[in-house]
Amino acid sequence: MNERDYYTLYSDYLKSSYGEKVYKLPINLPVTCPNRRNGNTGCSFCSDAGTGFEAMQNTISITEQLKATKEKIEKRYKAHKFIAYFQNYTNTFFPLEQFKKAMEEASAFPDIVEISISTRPDCIHEDYLQYLDQLSKRTGIHVNIELGLQTVNYHTLNRINRGHGLAEYVDAVLRIAKYDMTICTHMILNLPYDTMEDAKESARFLSALPIHIVKFHSLYIPTNTVLYDEYKNGKITLCTKDEYLNRLAECVALLRKDIAIERLFSRVPEEYAVFSNWGMSWWKLKDEFLALMEEKQYTQGCQCHYLNGSALQKWRIHHAD
Repeated sequence: MNERDYYTLYSDYLKSSYGEKVYKLPINLPVTCPNRRNGNTGCSFCSDAGTGFEAMQNTISITEQLKATKEKIEKRYKAHKFIAYFQNYTNTFFPLEQFKKAMEEASAFPDIVEISISTRPDCIHEDYLQYLDQLSKRTGIHVNIELGLQTVNYHTLNRINRGHGLAEYVDAVLRIAKYDMTICTHMILNLPYDTMEDAKESARFLSALPIHIVKFHSLYIPTNTVLYDEYKNGKITLCTKDEYLNRLAECVALLRKDIAIERLFSRVPEEYAVFSNWGMSWWKLKDEFLALMEEKQYTQGCQCHYLNGSALQKWRIHHAD
């Protein structure tokens, strides 16, 4: 089965934008998260290490991090174009002048065609966007902003101690959309408090907004987290693998066809999590997902019929007869 037959691949999206394959170079800044201050432990699924499993220590300079990672990827893939990926924690939760210094250093590195900034919806401010817009126009380097939303269920956002609601996400998207930047959204479709209906509404919600990329993560549970304690003590129930695959299939079928899908499952080293991908490798899960899409006769966007006044369109068709 060819996955391109079922959904829009992020790798193809990048190739169409830059003319060849492009590779991310992760950067780890000495930043934290507004949700991990003043005694707050952050989101219930977040560990002290954050998510920068592939990144180097944040004490190493940006240039040295980029140089070391680029050399490895160049040698392995014969790559020529790269994305400077500010990956771990909240990379706009940083004094503006220090943020500018980091972006300038990354943009000065050879063969960088894009800067990708991972952050939270409640950490998007016009000052930072205006600077990034000026940087992009001055250097010709494109800017992508990755927003962690995780779920459209605001009750779940509260239960996982996310620290923001849906309004902050919508505000962030609409502010970024005023500029020539792309928007990627991170979603977790199997949070313990969510259902199939939440997965479906995720696709509908995202498709109605000007986003370009979505990154689906299957939930993993690191040790030393609130979610780990709840899992260990039997306070939460996780959905089965088959349920997750069905949620993912329904979500993709409802998702606007032009939105690129960067990831379907988490890819976390085993030593970092007590639960991840139901004990299976992500590529085997992807094979099962593609088989399910074929069985359902689904492709991305095949059920995206709810935008642009769908009820009015149906009424017109009925009365035209």
